[in-house]
Amino acid sequence: MSMDNTMWETMKWQIMQNRLGYNDEEMKIFREDPRNEDILSKVPGLVNKTIIAEVVASHGCNSQHKVGDAFHFDSAGNLLTALCPKRICVYALSAITSQIFTATEFLYAGVDPNQMRFKRAGCFDVGVECGGWGRVVMEIRVEDRKKS
Repeated sequence: MSMDNTMWETMKWQIMQNRLGYNDEEMKIFREDPRNEDILSKVPGLVNKTIIAEVVASHGCNSQHKVGDAFHFDSAGNLLTALCPKRICVYALSAITSQIFTATEFLYAGVDPNQMRFKRAGCFDVGVECGGWGRVVMEIRVEDRKKS
């Protein structure tokens, strides 16, 4: 999706009110928070960013996640299911919540999220060696969205 800056600046508040289902009073509160204006001013540059959590290690995963599998998220942290494996382990997703949040915060702050120091997270399963079943480790990166 391409976002024209002028169009966005003209319509952003109405778009957000419709999207979030806010009444006029709630929208007034939303608009009074300068952080919201700051974040929304960055939207045109963020709509083509994709946060990717790629499996970098996997052994004994009951959901069959393999090295190279990737979970794709938009710049707001929404899972892009059409770009993900058919089966997705909720425990793998919950393990990368902090990294996804940090990547979105970096994007909103104008900081390159690929400079994040702790980019990896693993599911809480400890693996067969420690009484569990398997272990999956994922690493986060942000890329420009590929055009279809």
